[in-house]
Order: sequence, then structure tokens, then C-alpha cells
Amino acid sequence: MKIIGIEEHVLPDFVKDAWRTLPGGDDGTLGLNPGIIGERLADVGDGRLAIMDETGLDLQVLSLTTPGLSNLGAHGAELARRVNDHLADIVARNPSRFQALAVLPSADPDAAARELERAVTTLGMKGAILYGRVGTQNLDDRLFEPTFASAAALGVPVLIHPQIPPPAVREAYYGGFGGPIDLAFSTFGLGWHFEAGIQFVRIVLSGLFDRYPTLQVILGHWGELVIFYLERLAMLDRVSTLQRPFCEYVRENLYLTASGMFNPAYLQQAIDAVGADRILFSTDFPYQYRPGGDARLFISELPMWDEDKHKFAHGNWERLTGA
Repeated sequence: MKIIGIEEHVLPDFVKDAWRTLPGGDDGTLGLNPGIIGERLADVGDGRLAIMDETGLDLQVLSLTTPGLSNLGAHGAELARRVNDHLADIVARNPSRFQALAVLPSADPDAAARELERAVTTLGMKGAILYGRVGTQNLDDRLFEPTFASAAALGVPVLIHPQIPPPAVREAYYGGFGGPIDLAFSTFGLGWHFEAGIQFVRIVLSGLFDRYPTLQVILGHWGELVIFYLERLAMLDRVSTLQRPFCEYVRENLYLTASGMFNPAYLQQAIDAVGADRILFSTDFPYQYRPGGDARLFISELPMWDEDKHKFAHGNWERLTGA
């Protein structure tokens, strides 16, 4: 069975250098990419392909790891072009094993929309990855409207990737345990996932999908906690002025991906929330890599009909993107 991982990350050296040297570039998460993780992020050659073969992944959809270029201001546009050209070159050299999502200079709304159009129409990218806020501006801010409008017009999905919470939130909710624990707690421990899930809820409540009803958004990590609280989120219908119930936006505008969390119970919860046609596979490489044929073993052992396994493993992504 063909297996496509749609959330698989890279970090070119020139982006890492920009994060280290440009004002605002390091949001505190550079320390999450040490040693072998950093080496695997940089490797887009034989080493990555060998791990893909070992884990059972036929194709990776590459994207820049967090925090993207959201914090680099005017420097973001040039860097976005460099990253997207770099990814497109990787795909062109090995199109049977790689696809890519575009990174955008979100601090410049018009440049972001133009870059998305270039990345899709000229470079052949399958969509875009966003990292939530730019500074204190959330995804429902007008700053992001041109990007969402462009994605809807192009018919490509947008993946909302976690970004570290704002400093005040980190201090209030995730601080006090010392550097390594504070960072872990505010990122992969929990903070990332609340942050990304809240960004999705905000764009729903803003009426984004009323303005762009065909727009499709992807959340990783089985919905960044959102689908586990749909019963409560649905109660927002009592006070919202949206055209449809909250859960309809979830079922009609949201796709969910595994991000390496190979848990059959979470998968079933995802299917219950959005249906078998809206679940996507991913390993969140290199952060969640585990040896032992992990990806293929997970799919092969699932108590699902073969038709739904094929949808999960590759079919839904191919239908969504026309791949």
C-alpha cells in the first residue's frame, strides 16, 4: 500500500542562520533541534530516503519546520522565495519521493499571497503551511486574509502548524519549572497544541469559512485537541453569528493528520469527527521517528476496511491536492 506522509519537516542551513542572526528570528525553539534531529532536518538526500524506506513511507510532503518565517518581518519575503525554490529543487530531483508545501512571508500579506500563487502555479507545490500568529496578530486578523483568499482561489489546502505561545502565556501557564521543562511544556508537551487548535477555532468564529466556503485547512496531531472538545465547542453556536453550526465547519472545511501519533483510538475519534474521507497520514519526521517499520506497521494493523486504509494512507491526500 502506498503511504504518503503529509507533515514532514526540513530546516535548510540558511534559514537556521537567519533565525540566529535576524532580530526576532529565534522564538525560543531553536534548542529543540539538537544533534541527530538537526542533522535529519537538514538531510534531504540518501539519509532521509533510507529512513523513509525503513519506516515504510513512500513519499514525504516537505515543509519548513516551526517557527517558519513569521517573525522575520521584511526579511521574510526573500527567504520564502529561497526556501520554496530550494524545496521545489528537491522535488524536481526526486518527484516520486517528495512533494512540498510552501512557506509564506506572513508578516507581508500581499507578498504572502503572491508567493503562494507562485509556489503553486510555477513551482508545483501542493498548498501552504502557516505557523499561527505573527507577533500578537492571530490567524483571524486581516493580515492573513489575502493568504486565505489566495488558497481558496487556487484550490489548495493550508496546514496550520503549531508555534510556541506568546511570551506572556508561556510565563503564566508553562513557566516556573526551569529552562528545559518550561520549553518542552510550552511546545511539544502541550503548549503547541493548544496554540494551533485555538488558531483554528478563531478562524471559524471569524467567519472565514463563510467568506471562503471551499477553503480547506489541515490540523496535525489529530486536530490539535479541537476534536476532543467538539461537544463543548458546539455550544458556541448559542452566541456566534455564523452561517452554519460550528461542527459543520469541522466536517466540511477541516482535514486531520496523525503527525506521528500512531494511536488507533485517536484515529477513531478523528473519523467520528470528520469522516474517513478527511483523515491524512503523517509521521512528523524527524521529531516522531521511531525505528521498526513504524508507519507501515501502524497502518497494516489497523482494524479498518482496506478501502478506508487506502484513503488514510494516500487516497485522501491525492484527492485533496489532485496529486
